[in-house]
Amino acid sequence: MRTRLQDMSLFLQFIGIAGISMFVPALYALILEDFLVSRSFLYAGILTLFVVALIAIATSHDERFKALRLQRYLLSLFGAFTVLPAILAFPFYEGLRNTSFINAYLEMVSCLTTTGLILFDDPNRLSPALHLWRAQVGWLGGLMMWIAAVAVFSPLNLGGFEVTARSDFGKFGDQRTDIGALDPAQRWQRSAAHLIPIYTGLTMVLWLLLIILGESGLTALTHAMSVLATSGISSVGGVENAHTGLGGEVLVALFMLFALSRQTFGTDLGAARRESLLEDPEFRFAVFFVVVVPVLLFARHWIGAIDVNEEENITAAFRALWGSVFTVLSFLSTTGFVSAEWETAQQWSGLNTSGLILLGLAMVGGGVATTAGGVKLLRVYALYLQGLREMERLVHPSSVSGSGGRSRRIRRQGALIAWVFFMLFALSLTAITLMLTALKIDFQDALVLAISALSTTGPLVQTASATPIDVLGASAAVKVVLCAAMVLGRLETLVIIALISPNLWRN
Repeated sequence: MRTRLQDMSLFLQFIGIAGISMFVPALYALILEDFLVSRSFLYAGILTLFVVALIAIATSHDERFKALRLQRYLLSLFGAFTVLPAILAFPFYEGLRNTSFINAYLEMVSCLTTTGLILFDDPNRLSPALHLWRAQVGWLGGLMMWIAAVAVFSPLNLGGFEVTARSDFGKFGDQRTDIGALDPAQRWQRSAAHLIPIYTGLTMVLWLLLIILGESGLTALTHAMSVLATSGISSVGGVENAHTGLGGEVLVALFMLFALSRQTFGTDLGAARRESLLEDPEFRFAVFFVVVVPVLLFARHWIGAIDVNEEENITAAFRALWGSVFTVLSFLSTTGFVSAEWETAQQWSGLNTSGLILLGLAMVGGGVATTAGGVKLLRVYALYLQGLREMERLVHPSSVSGSGGRSRRIRRQGALIAWVFFMLFALSLTAITLMLTALKIDFQDALVLAISALSTTGPLVQTASATPIDVLGASAAVKVVLCAAMVLGRLETLVIIALISPNLWRN
């Protein structure tokens, strides 16, 4: 039985997992005596598994679906973010009953890509089982990308691994081995067996700790899932509306650190291995942002507080500083949660905080091989090293860099591919913004929507704009563009190029 399950295509396995996961909200809705929602998920789960079984039987003797090349796993991931949300949207659409299917599809794309785009401003519009389903889909999407980063992107030198790769694009590790000779199924299973217990365990620990602090079970679970998946999905409208207060935000902030570097949960997961977390450039770069940006914001608000004679209010100052630290860390990890004390800083000084700061942090993103989106800290670090070296050569043109071989490789080949990716990201951002403006969306709102989709930081539509953007009231064409942008932001431009590149498909 296990062998037959392993012989199924990866995309078919994704659909099967989606069908099984539908029974969780069905059971939860049954406990709450919400029979309509329970039936919607129960019937959808049974139908999905039935179709998966039929397809599995029909393809069981087809050798083309066994021993697939690793490159085809990219195609399975692309199908997972484009086709699978339609399957996930059916029970959501039937359970909600007061929205269109395109809205349900957009919601599922947003959840599965861990974007967490805020469509329903009022959390009370959704039943508890639907909130659980949104968080569950986002959690599974984060897990899928986490495994894919190790099992697929790493050997293909994609997803940020190309910055530290020692070999050419499309080669594995230090060897010039054809990727097609590797067994992708075993690699996927080995990565899943290693990461699923870590991912699940961290989620359960955060869930239990939030419950101990006094949070309700559903809210604690949705926040725990959202933090580990960096989806920013909440059943109460964000952590600022939770009951755990400052203690809960401290816990959430600690678990957000896992999105800043892959070294926080393991070392044997990528092209580069380091002995200490403090030696990891991604983590150090993230600490730099988390320290410097809040200090600058605090200094700005403190100067503003002098004008209103509030500079001696130590309590308000501390709360304002914590609000900045938490929010900066949240958007840097592309989670998008806003601290309850974020507005305290504005009330303390009377100054508003520019949304451009949050947009910039979301674009930088988290670490490679994590659930975070954005450009990735390692790519930014590579560009920083190259820029620093260029400035040194302006002063000393004949100087020789004293950095090690690894830093030289990141500064040379890594910086080149990082610059290429950054330009592709900028072009994608420009194209998405122009499409949205052509669809009669205000330029400022179009820019915020484009960045939130490409960086997979959906809460930006509520926090980075002067007034919250009504995505639900937009036209169907705008929603299609946003879906495409979220898929592009989650898979990244280089992966899309690899999908259509003939070099990766040749035998």
